[in-house]
Amino acid sequence: MMAAVLYGKENLKVEPVAVPSIDSGDILVRVKAALTCGTDVKVFRRGYHARMIVPPALFGHELAGDVVAVGSGVAKFSKGDRVVAANSAPCGQCFYCRKGNENLCDDLLFNNGAYAEYMRIPARIVEKNTYRIPDHIQYQDAALIEPLACVLRGLEETGLSAGDTVSVIGLGPIGLMFVRLAKIRGSRVIAIGRRRSQVDRAAQIGADELLVSDGSDIVSECRRLTDGYGVDVAIEAVGIPETWEQAVRMVRRGGTVNFFGGCPSDSRISLETQLLHYSEITCKASFHHTPRHVQEALDIVSRGEITAADFVNRVEPLTNLLEVMRHLMSHNGHMKTAIIP
Repeated sequence: MMAAVLYGKENLKVEPVAVPSIDSGDILVRVKAALTCGTDVKVFRRGYHARMIVPPALFGHELAGDVVAVGSGVAKFSKGDRVVAANSAPCGQCFYCRKGNENLCDDLLFNNGAYAEYMRIPARIVEKNTYRIPDHIQYQDAALIEPLACVLRGLEETGLSAGDTVSVIGLGPIGLMFVRLAKIRGSRVIAIGRRRSQVDRAAQIGADELLVSDGSDIVSECRRLTDGYGVDVAIEAVGIPETWEQAVRMVRRGGTVNFFGGCPSDSRISLETQLLHYSEITCKASFHHTPRHVQEALDIVSRGEITAADFVNRVEPLTNLLEVMRHLMSHNGHMKTAIIP
């Protein structure tokens, strides 16, 4: 089969490799759609991901497709099933899993290889985090559920309620998912992006107020839009220390900040202790998802509340993946591309 193999920093090749063999609990999926992801772009730029992928390795993790082979021990799925598989599964037995923090599992099993004609789904992911796609859902829509599950968990961590005002800093696909889900939950959304095109997209999916961070004081602007109080919830979906600090300064007393965007390694921020203490600001960070959030994400897609049309603006063959990655790397915050092997 043809597959994308990551060899290192910006070293990606689409080349012939063996079709993966499967064990008794595995399934083999013919990939019908694989979506690009901001994490994949970071991995392409850096050449690795400490927890998820060490080169040389097959690449990509957001996919939907058809089951073409099942291991002898698989009872949940059959050949011909349309499925979507998450990119990980927890062990269910370690300290963190027992505490309900499955996303922090000591033995979190990751799976890569979506940018390929076929992908092996290992037994644990088959059992814990693979789902049949309802007949009315298209492959590209189904492939959205992995990043959507991460956003669902992040929003849940903030305690956002109907009637709250939330600011979303960063309007790439992840930020736009926060905008959309917050609107579905009845919140007022202040969308903050670096370019006019980004905030225009946010407006199309429901953002109430739009701010372009072109050197303007977005903290003051957020307070102006909230009668001086600040927002109930601020979500940082960029991954820059400066915007982490801005998020803290734009919430009201008693507000909550979610540091969703991952900053480069060894980054540091400065927080004013008096502000945190006397304003009772809650600071949280969100990493990854759990099987419960993946199932909830599929339910949301099934109801039509989230569709690929809002987040995917290009379709390319697998052979063009290197060009796609270079384009996304030079257009930070760009929309998703659907790769069709």
